[in-house]
Amino acid sequence: MVDLLDPSNVITRLFTAEKYDEMYNYCKTLLEKLPNDMLALQNISLSLIYLKKYDEAIDYCNKVLEINNSDLYALKNKIFALEGLNQYEKVIELCKEILLNDPKDIWTLNSMGLALNELNRHKEALKCYDTSLLIDSKDVTALINKAISLSHLGNYKDAIDYYDQSQIIDPTLKEIPIAKSRLFEKLGMPDDAFLAAQGVLNKDMEKIKNTAKENKCSVFHQFCDDEFENSNSD
Repeated sequence: MVDLLDPSNVITRLFTAEKYDEMYNYCKTLLEKLPNDMLALQNISLSLIYLKKYDEAIDYCNKVLEINNSDLYALKNKIFALEGLNQYEKVIELCKEILLNDPKDIWTLNSMGLALNELNRHKEALKCYDTSLLIDSKDVTALINKAISLSHLGNYKDAIDYYDQSQIIDPTLKEIPIAKSRLFEKLGMPDDAFLAAQGVLNKDMEKIKNTAKENKCSVFHQFCDDEFENSNSD
């Protein structure tokens, strides 16, 4: 039987309900009874992050780190808070600290890459995403962030390929077709830009374009005809 009054369950319930103010007050009460309560210290910082009180969140993260300087939960919460304050150099320092203990921490590799992107250090960011993808080739976060880095560097074709890979893995990502379309526009490929915006994968574009040539119609009309036929077959 679940103990509803257990602090861990209470905090989980408040967090799930997005009651961050109540979560903060509850943790504060716990800390008045026991100042070094790790559960309360860790979760009060989390509530403050969601309340966008980043400086206070960092103070509580530091209290945890004074007790255990390698506490991963506190280190990652501190990274979230530093990101909220746009202190990306400090984010990189903390990420390096975590990676010394665990070089395969994908979350940290991606966070470090994002911080480098924010500092316009896109070539360095690519190394972080490449390392993530060596560990997990289907890591959508790394694929998308690598595409963003490549587009910043003007490498639009490769960026499109990485966006396409992420779209194959997770077709629900609505921002990917738009991003791909914009890059095709930059490459002066309006038909591909149109198809990308409709969510068409790279591998399917040539077929549609070739069929349009055979039928002597525009890619737009061919796509519409294909969609009409598919809807009728359903």
